[in-house]
Amino acid sequence: MIMMGLQFCSQLDFHHSIEEQHIFPVLAKKMPEFRKELELLSQHRQIHAGLEKLEKYLEKCRSGEEDMRRDEVKRLMDGFGKVLWTHLDQEVKTLEAANMRKFWTLDEMRRLPM
Repeated sequence: MIMMGLQFCSQLDFHHSIEEQHIFPVLAKKMPEFRKELELLSQHRQIHAGLEKLEKYLEKCRSGEEDMRRDEVKRLMDGFGKVLWTHLDQEVKTLEAANMRKFWTLDEMRRLPM
């Protein structure tokens, strides 16, 4: 369970790094939702604040400094869970085909780094 939690933290961090460095800057050229000052990136920061707390706790559990308690894992995950689910819902809606067509031609979409 500890390693699974640490892998979750690592994979989500990696996923957001790719989005922020390679995908969002391209999308932001035409889609205001992906500009740095707006909500999707703000949500990344909120999610990562919670992820860091979870990761620190899990590292303490892995090292034996603390016993792993599922109620503590749940508490930490609940701390960023709402913003994570909101973020995922908004991202899916923003990237759906009908919305993408408002900003990009089919040829442009084919060349996007995804």
